[in-house]
Amino acid sequence: MKTIEKFNEHVMPTYGRFDLVMDSGEHEVATDENGKKYIDFGSGIGCNCLGFCDESWVKAVCSQVQRLQHNSNYYYTKVQADFADRLCTQTGYSKLFFANSGAEANECAIKLARKYSFDKYGKGRHNIITLVNSFHGRTMGTLSATGQDVFHNYFFPFLEGFVNVKANDCDDLTAKLDDTVCAVMIEFVQGEGGVVALEKRFVDKIFEECRKRDILVIADEVQTGVGRTGKFLASENFGVHPNITTLAKGIAGGLPMGACLADESCCDVLNRSTHGSTFGGNPICCAGGNAVLDRLQSEGFMESVCEKAEYIRGKLSEMPEVESVSGIGMMIGIKFKTLNAAEVCKKCFEKGLLVLTAKDKLRFLPPLTISYSEIDDGLNILKDIIG
Repeated sequence: MKTIEKFNEHVMPTYGRFDLVMDSGEHEVATDENGKKYIDFGSGIGCNCLGFCDESWVKAVCSQVQRLQHNSNYYYTKVQADFADRLCTQTGYSKLFFANSGAEANECAIKLARKYSFDKYGKGRHNIITLVNSFHGRTMGTLSATGQDVFHNYFFPFLEGFVNVKANDCDDLTAKLDDTVCAVMIEFVQGEGGVVALEKRFVDKIFEECRKRDILVIADEVQTGVGRTGKFLASENFGVHPNITTLAKGIAGGLPMGACLADESCCDVLNRSTHGSTFGGNPICCAGGNAVLDRLQSEGFMESVCEKAEYIRGKLSEMPEVESVSGIGMMIGIKFKTLNAAEVCKKCFEKGLLVLTAKDKLRFLPPLTISYSEIDDGLNILKDIIG
């Protein structure tokens, strides 16, 4: 408890933490300072996509640390150029901006969309439609964009210019797509909103209407991107390509990085001095990102993610207490018939399984590299708890 007491004495209490002091991790298992082991079904809220301390990732990061740890963005580095080239090629985007987090990537997307519209149409066309139950970050801008009342407190006044539409409600969408709107911002699977996937008909309607009106579509893929749904981008599951996509979490395998990717229509909107980031595109993070791409682009890897996702979902559907399983791929929400998800999460922790919650659901975001034996061990813990 000494570590926890020291921590709590000096760190602001902005998180509801479990009494776990992590000491080390290997593959998909974390070890605390007392030697207790935990199977990780949360991967640092989706960040450790290759698990803990993957050998090839560690080698790439350590090699970069020994060469150059930081470089001002007044200069160039090869590792950043290589990663940008690979990421744009992988996703089909023209250019990107490197940030440090998902919230910062979303801030960039918001600024990009507003400047795109201002450059073409002038003032007054600045509203951005976001969805009810969306979550886009905790900065003032992204908090304002978030479509959940529970987050809209204390910090008034919020940034103006965001309009909420009910997810999967095409009539609500078309009613609010007026000449003040410059962009529609969506998550293909609402993670913090309950691990709920959008319906394809609604996604298609967004793209159809936005094309007519020269309104940009922004996809917040901070949680859904980098292989989480069985495709590199969740948009691929819907057969669409947004004008702007934001990435973070798993993009650098657990190092702080975000990216805002833009297509040809808007990739040159943000020019000199209109945006910036001191640590954006940090060489060490880019090295980690290249290692992540190496693994995700390797033969059969994405197919294995889909297979493991189906295996987990099949096992969950056999548990009598499980009412429903939502999400796509390895982004999994579990609704129980009678049990409280937060209580189940706590009991899983006590038994050595790290999981998450999202509203009234238990949430799994396991490392994409997790083995079947680790899946079975974790699910057996859950099964013993819920009966």
